[in-house]
Amino acid sequence: MQTIRLGRTDLYVTRPAFGALPIQRISKADAVKLVRQAYDGGINFFDTANAYTDSEEKLGQALEGIRHNVVIATKSGGGDKKTVLSHIENSLRMLRTDYIDLLQFHNPEKLPDIQDPDGPFAAALEMQKKGYVRHIGITNHRLQVAREAIASGNFETLQFPFSYLASPEEAELVSACKESDMGFIAMKGLCGGLLNNAEACHVFMEQFDNVVPIWGIQREEELRQWLELSHRNPPMTPQLQAVIEQDRKELAGNFCRSCGYCLPCAVDIDIPQAARMSALLRRSPYQPYMEDQWYKKMHQIENCIHCDACKSRCPYGLDIPNLLQLMLKDYDEFYAAHHG
Repeated sequence: MQTIRLGRTDLYVTRPAFGALPIQRISKADAVKLVRQAYDGGINFFDTANAYTDSEEKLGQALEGIRHNVVIATKSGGGDKKTVLSHIENSLRMLRTDYIDLLQFHNPEKLPDIQDPDGPFAAALEMQKKGYVRHIGITNHRLQVAREAIASGNFETLQFPFSYLASPEEAELVSACKESDMGFIAMKGLCGGLLNNAEACHVFMEQFDNVVPIWGIQREEELRQWLELSHRNPPMTPQLQAVIEQDRKELAGNFCRSCGYCLPCAVDIDIPQAARMSALLRRSPYQPYMEDQWYKKMHQIENCIHCDACKSRCPYGLDIPNLLQLMLKDYDEFYAAHHG
């Protein structure tokens, strides 16, 4: 399996990498089995986070005994030194390791100040000096913060949403990272499930020799799919290019990426799903969304109190309350046409 150096680090990682957020949703036994199958299939790079409930614990159990053969990245969203130190110590315990290959600051609203003795960066530097952290990176969903992170020179990697729906401005981050010898880790390569042609997604990523795509994997069939594509490494074809162009025509622009930073909602609207409902109805089996459970979920939108908390938290600047109203209208029209 292809490996590349992750920016200016000494880490050589596989393309693809294993995104361990989804293993929160499966049993420990199934998660351990899945992660070991990924390792046996050739994957050596595993990405998790302190915030992903029991993901670190499951990953630690799965990789025990082969730790020296893999690269582990985790994250802390702590806003001060004390919190980040606590997160790192907990991650080391959960991951059953005495070092973290890549510690990433988890989607901060602004860059951690490397000069602040009580800030998050101070914790990362202290743990790096002690040998518990090897490299320091950052994840984000905000274009301006990502640009500032690259320009600062303080981070060895950037993890950012990237797919063939990326805007030209987002694509420029890839080039900027390459020029700065900074690793670029691509999350949301399937746009939260909106993109459903894995081969098209794979060949798009392969066009960028410095991009490491992290695919969130929850089921064995998903793992087999990415392993097969990685080993076969198909070329771009006119047919795949046509898929990409059609998806760009239908989806590109101000759409919900399902990052979840809009949550929690004061009235329990499932915003990441509801805000993408029009696309989900037309790009995946629609029947589950016609059931009573989803009808009630979508009509929860009628209880919106217009507090605009979701809107203020959206890293993409979406007018979420207005978007939800449009999705509900479209859902009701679709429901009336297809229900029963």
